[in-house]
Amino acid sequence: MIPSEPEAADYVLLARYPSELDAELARSVLKCEDIPSVIFRDDAGGMAPPIQLTMGVRLLVPRTDLERAREILEASKNGT
Repeated sequence: MIPSEPEAADYVLLARYPSELDAELARSVLKCEDIPSVIFRDDAGGMAPPIQLTMGVRLLVPRTDLERAREILEASKNGT
């Protein structure tokens, strides 16, 4: 789901990943915790996926969930 324009201003960068797969994995962890997120990537509409290697794939969350999302992803990295 892509937030509407006014809501989009309330989304902030949580993390940048080297690939869409990595971002999707993180997004699935957040989804299990009921934290909405949006993946933002520039790959020329799927025509040039290697652009992701230089620009990265961004994972955005609502500003109000930022701190909790950081904690959740950090805990998932540590296996807790």
